[in-house]
Amino acid sequence: MFLLGKVNELTVLRVTSVGMYLGDDEGNDILLPTKYIQEDFNIGDRIEVFVYKDHEQRWIATTLRPYAMVNEFAYLKVRDSSAIGAFLEWGVEKDLLVPFKEQRQKLEAGRKYVVYIYIDEITERIAASTKLNRYFQNDNIEITPGSEVDLLIYEATPLGYNAIINQQYKGLIYHDEVFQPIQVGMKMRGFIKLIREDGGIDISLQAKGVKRLEEGAERILAKLNAQKGFLKLHDKSTPDEITRELNMSKKNFKKSIGILYKLKKIVIEDAGIRLIP
Repeated sequence: MFLLGKVNELTVLRVTSVGMYLGDDEGNDILLPTKYIQEDFNIGDRIEVFVYKDHEQRWIATTLRPYAMVNEFAYLKVRDSSAIGAFLEWGVEKDLLVPFKEQRQKLEAGRKYVVYIYIDEITERIAASTKLNRYFQNDNIEITPGSEVDLLIYEATPLGYNAIINQQYKGLIYHDEVFQPIQVGMKMRGFIKLIREDGGIDISLQAKGVKRLEEGAERILAKLNAQKGFLKLHDKSTPDEITRELNMSKKNFKKSIGILYKLKKIVIEDAGIRLIP
């Protein structure tokens, strides 16, 4: 059977006046409308298509790719709303519905929200929800401290920023771990700092130990090269000045320039640091 809301690899079976019919290995077929057919599609080819249901709830295939698929989180824009909910733009012709019962707060047209995409068990329709907590898997965590992970920022809190980790878990980046601008919807890389007994996960945007210093040194070198070999930062620069220029803490900055100095990559002057040609 076809995987609804996912990319399927199917075989081109036949051509009709309305499009190509594609089949799976179990004898099922599905229409790929003419407007999605590419010139190099031939009978017998295996092609990848996204499978969903059209406005009449008929199974349909498309070569378009949605911004996210079923069982994934995404940051999507509200196109419009109706008596049944809000409709999100998600990269295919049929917009994605967020029913009112799945909205933490009323969604406004033109704004973007982080949502989870799912299949409604009763209607078998693809839908989305802003009630994210029910979809996290923090009761079965399979990552370890120190792991590098993908993050999607979904909420600002008094403690910091809540983030979705690897499309599976909920984690928190504390304010004192942030040395760069962050906003809801941003995708970034991070590192698992701590996994608590209650399933909570602390995240850092900087690697630990030597790796962090190596990354800091590389960032400083890149900045020096971009600014003609001189950077007006030094031991007496304020933490805010360093964060604004390099998105790192003053402690990390001082250790990183120490590494570069020992490697004879820079000289440290009263007014700043200079790249050695």
